[in-house]
Amino acid sequence: MTRVAASEKGLIGADFVKSHGLGNDYIVVDAARFPISLTPERVRLFCHRHLGVGSDGVLEVSASDDRFFVRIWNPDGSQAERSGNGLRIVAKFLAEHGYTAESVFSVETVAGPVRTEVFREGTRVRAVRLEMGRARVDRGVKRLEVAGRGLDVTVVSVGNPHCVVFGEPLTRERLFEAGPLIENHTRFPDRINVQLAEPVSRDHVRALIWERGAGHTLASGTSACAVAAACRDRGLVGGRVTVLMEGGELTIEVADDLDLVMTGPVEEVATGMLSPDLVARLLEIQ
Repeated sequence: MTRVAASEKGLIGADFVKSHGLGNDYIVVDAARFPISLTPERVRLFCHRHLGVGSDGVLEVSASDDRFFVRIWNPDGSQAERSGNGLRIVAKFLAEHGYTAESVFSVETVAGPVRTEVFREGTRVRAVRLEMGRARVDRGVKRLEVAGRGLDVTVVSVGNPHCVVFGEPLTRERLFEAGPLIENHTRFPDRINVQLAEPVSRDHVRALIWERGAGHTLASGTSACAVAAACRDRGLVGGRVTVLMEGGELTIEVADDLDLVMTGPVEEVATGMLSPDLVARLLEIQ
């Protein structure tokens, strides 16, 4: 393990980084250096597209020596167990802002550690590979009654819960109609992420994404993993799948036992400082 001196770690002259993975954007902060402690109410303001910085969530990173942990905040102030796009963003953040000189390292989440590998072009990280663990399919749920209509579904956990829906039109209209109803269905008391999926070949699947706590999003790493695992479990795809989402595509490797590896791009958008006005507004709420 190549160690980085403490004086060389962390953002310099900035409070946060904003990055995206296929249009799924997050604000990244260092928990030890960020000037305000995060709460659900403050996260909601921070993520607000008009009143705050604006994002699909906040990634609150904690670093101790060469151990890294990320708390994943949704824009509604709730927390997610895992995020594929978020973890790729965190890996890029750690590699580019002096936290680690390694190309392979682990990031811990509330759902367990994720082994990451960053791919650099010069000093920049262009893509990240994540070992996402094994998907678990709930065999007890194959059809779901929603608004008087039976849906063909696969319910699968990839560290967080997903309901993959087959046989529905891949339109935003249908997603916006079904997404919130499935997310808040009584069958899922802790709510659930939703995907409309359509296999187009043995190695390509199209998907639209509705995220728990965020709503419609252009892409989701764990959703792509869930879609690939659900399709593999049904025998619709092989062991290497490209999941095509509105924001772009991710490559998912799915083993026979549904062990998952994801590879995809990541880009940094900006570094920023909190303004005195936003700080004041954040401090007004708990």
